[in-house]
Amino acid sequence: MNENAMKRAVHEILQSADIKINGDRPWDILVHNQEFYRRVLKEGTLGLGESYMDHWWDCDHLDQFFERVIRFNLASRIKSNPWLLFRFIFLKYVNMQTKRRARTVGKRHYDLGNRLFQSMLDNRMNYTCGYWEKANNLDEAQRNKLELTCQKLMLEPGMRMLDIGCGFGSLARYAAENYGVSVVGITISREQSDYAKNNCAGLPVEIRFQDYRDINDKFDRIASLGMFEHVGHLNYHHYMKIVKNSLKDDGLFLLHTIGGNISQTSSDAWINRYIFPNGMLPSITQIGKASEGLLVMEDWHNFGADYAKTLMAWHANFDANWDKLKQHYDDRFYRMWSYYLLSCAGAFRARSIQLWQIIFSTQGVPGGYRRPFPDFEPMPSLNTDESQSGGMARLNKSI
Repeated sequence: MNENAMKRAVHEILQSADIKINGDRPWDILVHNQEFYRRVLKEGTLGLGESYMDHWWDCDHLDQFFERVIRFNLASRIKSNPWLLFRFIFLKYVNMQTKRRARTVGKRHYDLGNRLFQSMLDNRMNYTCGYWEKANNLDEAQRNKLELTCQKLMLEPGMRMLDIGCGFGSLARYAAENYGVSVVGITISREQSDYAKNNCAGLPVEIRFQDYRDINDKFDRIASLGMFEHVGHLNYHHYMKIVKNSLKDDGLFLLHTIGGNISQTSSDAWINRYIFPNGMLPSITQIGKASEGLLVMEDWHNFGADYAKTLMAWHANFDANWDKLKQHYDDRFYRMWSYYLLSCAGAFRARSIQLWQIIFSTQGVPGGYRRPFPDFEPMPSLNTDESQSGGMARLNKSI
């Protein structure tokens, strides 16, 4: 296929989603390098992402571009690279989320530097989807998510809770301060572990640098926010078995995870290479099969549309703080990170991926489980360091 034919092919594919090459609408793309067409047709989503990182094309609003690309399933219009097909078959049978391999995502993503996440996240450092019901900004949405999580778990003073994938310690701290529980938080990120220990200092919170497969304790409640995406389909059942064995007889487990509309055994090639190595989004079927015979599903709540709002807020903070961050990260990283946040926002807005909070019990809640409907109160006034724009203030302190 010659250059003109490849350009026509890409043009026709994009046109089916009302995207123009060198158009003037927010979702249209501007092509700088004519090799862009060959690269995309040959390498699919990997070529699309890498060519953006290389300045081969631009778009004023990547989130709107990807919402259209995903809603119209344009990826299926591009012929698969034989290597990608081999990778799909390979990942179907080879466990890429063993204990040793699991540390890869900790090192390559979560250990990128706390200054990056401080510049991007809310004042409590939540790196998971916020709950935007009655929320006016990112801080309120993340507070609402923590409150919703604690109420769903029916926390009571004196309970012991496990937080699998505790991140920067936001849930552990919130639950200990507001519900009087003791918490064990585990993470495979050294940077997160160090931050969480400081974040939860003086509270009945123990932070461990530990893989979930090494848990040997018993707990009244277990929560896992944004970690199940790193477990892998070959480990889903084992994960659920560990949860079951770690819960007391009347225990509850809240699983907060991104999920896909169809069952898959691999992730997007670009996301896998640059953002979340060996990550994988579970489906309803995969979660159901993994928990079958072990746990009782009590409640399934989808607020995936809220993740688009969360990601856009993260990108706004990241972009606003870039002048400080660029002392430590280069231009290619800026384009990579923007592409990650905005492409994911588009995917959630197109509803091709979801955000689920699922409540499981060990034996079934007597009389049935009733999901709480919190009436969120307005947040108290915060000082400069703790406001939504406080990312800049916290970043200045950390550098």
